[in-house]
Amino acid sequence: MIKLVNKIVNGESISPVFPEETKNYMIDIDGTICDDIPNEEPERMIDAKCFPDALEILNKWYDQGHVITFFTSRTEDHRQVTEKWLTIHGFKYHGLLMGKPRGGNYHWVDNHIVRATRFEGKFTDLIDKELKIQVFEK
Repeated sequence: MIKLVNKIVNGESISPVFPEETKNYMIDIDGTICDDIPNEEPERMIDAKCFPDALEILNKWYDQGHVITFFTSRTEDHRQVTEKWLTIHGFKYHGLLMGKPRGGNYHWVDNHIVRATRFEGKFTDLIDKELKIQVFEK
């Protein structure tokens, strides 16, 4: 079990966070770890092709102590088939969040650090790279 660290800012408790070395991965399903299947064709979900590199890397991250949560645009109606598919293929994970908004172009606004990594066809270990990002003006 991964322990959260309690934080105090300006003398007041704030939401606990994971230790800095623990990453909290939010992973999409369709088109990221398997074939991209729309919600309108749920009969195809159980037979979706698994991307082996995704299975290998995500299970490695899980085994290293990171948190793996799948965050998908599939609806609650698809939870059972999704959990079955993840089990059949051997994915290790901590949580499954259904109902992510569809359409892409996501902008996640949060009071915690958020790092976004666009999946472009192959899972590998992550590397450090400096890029231009959008931030709130101070």
